[in-house]
Amino acid sequence: MSATPTEALASPDRGARRRKIRAILAGGLVLGVGAAITLAAWSDSEYATGSFTAGTFNLEGSTDGTAYTDHASAPGAALTFTAPAANLSPGQSTATPFWVRLAANTTTGATLDLTEVTSTGANAANLTFHAYALAANGSCTTSTTGTDLATGGPLTTGTVAGATTPLVNGTPVTAAGAATQVCLVVAAGPGLVQGGSVTSTWHFVATSS
Repeated sequence: MSATPTEALASPDRGARRRKIRAILAGGLVLGVGAAITLAAWSDSEYATGSFTAGTFNLEGSTDGTAYTDHASAPGAALTFTAPAANLSPGQSTATPFWVRLAANTTTGATLDLTEVTSTGANAANLTFHAYALAANGSCTTSTTGTDLATGGPLTTGTVAGATTPLVNGTPVTAAGAATQVCLVVAAGPGLVQGGSVTSTWHFVATSS
């Protein structure tokens, strides 16, 4: 049967519509393939977190080797020198010990240094001193020798040249470190002025290592 005139006129339109539909479907398939590839690109994450806390550090001193406390400002701990500290004459010497250690909860070792001396009084230039580092139970006398933290400097105010000595922190850190005794030996020179007194303060510094 031959197509009616109306059907003949409609045929080209139907063919064009079919082609458009196929083109749209084909495009949809292409887009669908692209979407599937994107979804297949999986990702995952991993994180690392670090915390940082500073350690603690504290130097403390004692005039008797038993009771330790901080002496963070001048004049600091009151030292009692042996006779004839109150009645010196030229050529005489006097000595006294001072103990230092790293306090409990100090988390690192240190190096001890005697950095300066501060004095008042007319006879400061006529007195010299040494500061010897000894074991905690060492004997501190005018004839003591050891690690010389001060190489015979006068008691006049100023910086001090000398050696250093190590300090260890406690094990465990909740304990105080081993003590070091510093024996301070002061000697009177020939120019000592009668009746002149001197008050001196020694400045010790521990630097963490």
